[in-house]
Amino acid sequence: MKIGFDAKRAFHNTTGLGNYSRDLISILSRYYPDNQYHLYNPKKAKVNRLAIAGNMHVHLPKGFFEKLLPSFWRSKSIQKNLKKDQIDIFHGLSGELPIGMDKIGIKSVVSIHDLIFIRYPELYKPIDRKIYIKKNLKAAKTADKIVAISEQTKKDIIKFLNVEPEKIEVIYQGCHQAFKKNYSSELKDEIRNKYTLPEHFLLNVGTIEPRKNALTIVKAIHRSDYKLVLIGKQTAYAEKIKKFIKKNKMETQVFFLEGLDVTELAIVYQLADIFIYPSIFEGFGIPIIEALFSKTPVISNGNGVFPEAGGDFSSYVSNALDAKELREKIDKLSATDKAENIQKSFEFAQKFNDQTIAEKWIKLYESL
Repeated sequence: MKIGFDAKRAFHNTTGLGNYSRDLISILSRYYPDNQYHLYNPKKAKVNRLAIAGNMHVHLPKGFFEKLLPSFWRSKSIQKNLKKDQIDIFHGLSGELPIGMDKIGIKSVVSIHDLIFIRYPELYKPIDRKIYIKKNLKAAKTADKIVAISEQTKKDIIKFLNVEPEKIEVIYQGCHQAFKKNYSSELKDEIRNKYTLPEHFLLNVGTIEPRKNALTIVKAIHRSDYKLVLIGKQTAYAEKIKKFIKKNKMETQVFFLEGLDVTELAIVYQLADIFIYPSIFEGFGIPIIEALFSKTPVISNGNGVFPEAGGDFSSYVSNALDAKELREKIDKLSATDKAENIQKSFEFAQKFNDQTIAEKWIKLYESL
């Protein structure tokens, strides 16, 4: 098969959608090397994290107007490239498809990650929300098949986009190979020293924004000996957290980091005592999977998608905004022997391994 991908995120995004795109393309290329994978990128790559294998072909706009208007090329005029390249299936990796895909004789699939912009409109600018809704509605109607990254997202697609359940498949996403490796104590010490990490610490990973709810973790460890490492891009919400830290004299308890490469991040996961992820809502929750593969116990939100990602042997709070309840969970998990839970959670995480995911994708493509 010749499979085409909207590869914008793979070459221009360092976090969620970029990681999803790169990981999916990489595992398909590795486990099904006889296919050809055509990556359509509207601009010269800003992020060079995808190793281009021999069965991958990167395409950029070539004509004067296509280079001048790369967004138009990506959303419309790319059709002629797809036909010229004899693409069998085109996959929109981030909730959108080129206009008119249903009229050019090429099967299409779209991945929809979440509909948070509908559930929590207050978190988005009105114009952005309007654009996201329009793109997702159009793609859901156009695509031959929709893939939701979780059962929770499938429910939301049915509810908010009015799509028949039969049109939607759930295929989980995995995580980077770096989180599945065991690192030497020497390398761990090197990273601990490089970032001045405490001997014992709690960890949270993700953009530091209101939806991720890191302030509740900080409140939970107030008046305790726990140390907390927050890793992620800082927004205005981070300043709110820092004000709380300063007011309560917690400067020696909370550490902010960003800009780690994927290997460094994987090592920090393995160094952490507990991974805490009290996000209000997600389409899935890849950081939870990264923690499970890292054999680091997890505390997360007991509502929504999080138990789907964390399994029965992670810990959950009933109210993600309740700092007292979170503190109780931290105290309880810290005081128990975590070995059995860690092993059971690691076994659960195998449902998100690369080969399983690749097999499901190929089965879906072939069904079209």
